[in-house]
Amino acid sequence: MEQRTLGRSGPAVSAIGLGCMGMSGMYGPSDRAESIATIHAALDAGVTLLDTGDFYGMGHNEMLIGEAVAGRPRDSYQVSVKFGALRDADNGWNGYDARPIAVKNFLAYSLRRLGLEHIDIYRPARLDPNVPIEDTIGTIADMVKAGHVRHIGLSEVGAATIRRAAAVHPIVDLQVEYSLISRGIEDGILATCRELGIAVTAYGVLSRGLISGHWNKDIQAPGDFRAAMPRFQQGIVEANLRLVDALRRSAQARGVSVAQIAVAWVLAQGQDIVPLIGARRRDQLTEALGALDVKLSGNDLADIERAVPKGAAIGGRYAPAQLQHLDSER
Repeated sequence: MEQRTLGRSGPAVSAIGLGCMGMSGMYGPSDRAESIATIHAALDAGVTLLDTGDFYGMGHNEMLIGEAVAGRPRDSYQVSVKFGALRDADNGWNGYDARPIAVKNFLAYSLRRLGLEHIDIYRPARLDPNVPIEDTIGTIADMVKAGHVRHIGLSEVGAATIRRAAAVHPIVDLQVEYSLISRGIEDGILATCRELGIAVTAYGVLSRGLISGHWNKDIQAPGDFRAAMPRFQQGIVEANLRLVDALRRSAQARGVSVAQIAVAWVLAQGQDIVPLIGARRRDQLTEALGALDVKLSGNDLADIERAVPKGAAIGGRYAPAQLQHLDSER
């Protein structure tokens, strides 16, 4: 497995990480046994980076990962955790809390659910508008000193916030959506990360399945949050799928799948970018890992971008209410 380093001060991780969110119901019901088998298959294939959030399934995802890694050598994998999202008993979302006292509380619960003594990369899921980022990062820095956290990351924040956070403590990576149809970070955020020596862990590299080559409306199950996402709405998704058809032609010309060429494109954007694959089944994982064998030339990249030009997708990557929480979109 190829490895990449998270920033100037971070760990070496597998070139592709496993995003585990979908194993806890965000895309509808999931199969617990298959989820654990997928994590095991990823680890066996050399994937070392497992990404989660303490609010995925309200702790379910962390407990699932804890069960899956039990008995594995602790230095053979890294766990990245986002924190801060507030939930209610009706599965609602109630903003974010990144106060210092909340940071300590969230961390304690995550360590217990994961069954670990430390978390490798810990990050606020979103910017809390009521708490200076310096206070949040400073508190995590205290947890680094205490040995409960190894490294600090950020998620979905803009260039100014990245600079403020990095002035408090070294930041190893920014987790942010990045794909052929979500390229907003190229307009300043990516350059800031590179200036400061911060890596990017890119989620949504298949745009939540939209550009996987397998999407159709019949796969949506009850509870699948894509039903409320702009790019998946009737009258919009059809236009976006035409981009996928164009991408499919590029993939077929190179003897690979649509998902593989989409992941390979992200891999080709720099050694400081680590795609997170949101596979919740072993067949999805196997297909995505095949992207590591896809080497794209300059001509290949130009052809892919002709098929899917920057800004060609229709619809925002989140609903307007959720976009309000994204400092990276300001």
